[in-house]
Amino acid sequence: MSEMWQQLQAWMNTHGAAAPFVRAVAVLILAWVSNVVTRQVLVHWIGGLIRTTRTRVDDVLLQRDVLRRMALLAPVIVLYYGADALPGDQALVRQAVSATLMLVLLLITGAMINAFQELSNDFASASEVPIKSYAQIVKLVVYILGGLMTVAVLTGRSPWVLLSGVGALMAVIILVFRETILNIVASVTITANRLVRVGDWIEAPAFGADGDVIDIALHTVKVQNWDKTITTIPTYKLVETSFKNWRGMSESGGRRIKRAIYIDMSTIRLCDQKMLERFERFELLSDDLRARRAEVERYNEEKGVNTEELINGRRLTNVGTFRVYVAAYLRKHPKIHQDLTFLIRQLAPTPKGLPIEIYVFTNDIEWANYEGIQADIFDHLLAVVPMFELRVFQEPTGADWRR
Repeated sequence: MSEMWQQLQAWMNTHGAAAPFVRAVAVLILAWVSNVVTRQVLVHWIGGLIRTTRTRVDDVLLQRDVLRRMALLAPVIVLYYGADALPGDQALVRQAVSATLMLVLLLITGAMINAFQELSNDFASASEVPIKSYAQIVKLVVYILGGLMTVAVLTGRSPWVLLSGVGALMAVIILVFRETILNIVASVTITANRLVRVGDWIEAPAFGADGDVIDIALHTVKVQNWDKTITTIPTYKLVETSFKNWRGMSESGGRRIKRAIYIDMSTIRLCDQKMLERFERFELLSDDLRARRAEVERYNEEKGVNTEELINGRRLTNVGTFRVYVAAYLRKHPKIHQDLTFLIRQLAPTPKGLPIEIYVFTNDIEWANYEGIQADIFDHLLAVVPMFELRVFQEPTGADWRR
């Protein structure tokens, strides 16, 4: 080996003019070999070991090309230390190699941020905080600072000088990056106030969005609508405009039913003795109705009311008794949340009849189950309305005109 080196030194002494060329080629070949070796070791050999482990962290680092980009450091370092052997102005060559090293470090940093973002999605806290938007903000800051450092290395000037020059162009920068700046502010606002997080059901009518949030990024929020289409909303627009977030409903454990049955007002009447005796046979009404009858009779006796006419004194009505029945029925219903708002109320009369509104919450928030519970409740109530000598209002149809 020593003999070969001595022969090479003798050859270079004899061919002095070719020595710089040989040194430059040797440095370039060494850089190429180091690239091949590091890629073989890091990407293929170590990558093969990573695929056999059960740890997810190293798998993500491999998938996000962290190792592949780290392999680029070897040839750049060889070129950096061998810059004196390369042709041209040594200062410029070293600056170019240093700038290349900065770019490689930026690529590695970006890949590691992407890996961290993917790993963070595995934690439960990732749904609370939009990690993706924060990761993109960090990448943006890193790339801007790295770009300034790279330009500073290439020009041989201080980064502070470049920053002072950028200050003069701030108006242009704000104009060009206006939406990016707005999105950064919006992302911070969304995170600080917990306005939206992945998995929330939101409604944004201005954008035709009604569904689950599937992604929150720096520039966009993606919503998968119930028809499986995807609406993309600029992040800052979501903060500027109003939207409805159904997270509160999910966290409360109840889903609201707010629907009215319209009673034909021509069927509303005072209850006579016969009606009351029949209503008392309804199991859900019997105890409550006896108590109400006793209260009414006691009042009429105290006031000396002539009860021969139904209009005198206090009387129960068929529509009021129906409301009591609805309340009793829903109080016994296993799918109604008894600890949340529970109202069976009468609204103002309308041309379509007297609305008896049911305002309650189910204890099952799943959409399909909720719709089934609501349908079962109104199936029953619509069927029992005639048993109270009431009629549900319905617009006249062809059958009505023929009759």
